[in-house]
Amino acid sequence: MKKKDDLKSQVTAAILACQDKQAEDVTVLELEKDSGAFTDYFVMCSGTNPRQIQAIADAVDERLEALGLRVTHAEGYKQAEWVLLDYVDFVVHIFSEKARQFYDLERLWKSAKRLEPAELLAKPKPRRAATAKSAPRKIASAARKKKA
Repeated sequence: MKKKDDLKSQVTAAILACQDKQAEDVTVLELEKDSGAFTDYFVMCSGTNPRQIQAIADAVDERLEALGLRVTHAEGYKQAEWVLLDYVDFVVHIFSEKARQFYDLERLWKSAKRLEPAELLAKPKPRRAATAKSAPRKIASAARKKKA
């Protein structure tokens, strides 16, 4: 379970880096294990021009490197039409709008579960355990209710 949590936090870091650079239409696909996929997640987004696409790629690389994660393979940075950053367990695709429409990975991987970035960004609320301090209050509260 720890590896899955680490992976989700890494994917979340990539999403945040994309959003920091105003990437458009950030989408996450969770690929099925039996689909023949070579990775667990695709993070996809669009940039409006080559300079922004490169800035998004740089931001993703910097943020993940700060977490100790290095890109294993990168393609397309110079042309900045479709930049691919492969982190083994997930791949970040940064497209120009034209390239994204042409390659249409969402359609090609339509069997994948589409996640909204907010689903990964939302942190579950920790359950509040009864503490030594709260126990007397609960007992007193229950006693007052019983008297009433």
